[in-house]
Amino acid sequence: MVWFILASIIIFVLAAYAAFLMFKLREQNRVQQLIKDQQEQKQLTRDLKTIDSIVLISKAVNEQQCEISEGCWRLSVLIDSMPEHKEIMNSKFPAIFKLYNEISHMPILEARKALSKKERLKLDLERMGIEQELEAQVLADAKLLVTYASSIKEDLEQKQK
Repeated sequence: MVWFILASIIIFVLAAYAAFLMFKLREQNRVQQLIKDQQEQKQLTRDLKTIDSIVLISKAVNEQQCEISEGCWRLSVLIDSMPEHKEIMNSKFPAIFKLYNEISHMPILEARKALSKKERLKLDLERMGIEQELEAQVLADAKLLVTYASSIKEDLEQKQK
């Protein structure tokens, strides 16, 4: 009889400990899911801001409110920051990335200011030649990019809800 009571107590203690561990595991999983959901929301918010910038810059390129090369540079950097869309956009809008790849070696900001006037003029002429060569294709890509990015924005807004 003593053995039976002792065995019952041991079984009860082990069952209580197992229940405690299950509760802790469930709580840990809930916290991990909460953290994951928060990270996904932050990423969605970043992606929405990026898409808004892509639409804005694409419109500016179309309306010739900024130089084509500057627009392509900015668009390429923004699109590269969205790895889940990068490959698709690279294939859908090749002229934007082609222009960027042609001018990405050119110095900007302080590095450009450090160049002599002759060197800057040479780079400007090179850039303008590339812009002229790709202008029609870039403008067509930028126009399509506005529509494409707007559809991505709608999808992201649906996910956010």
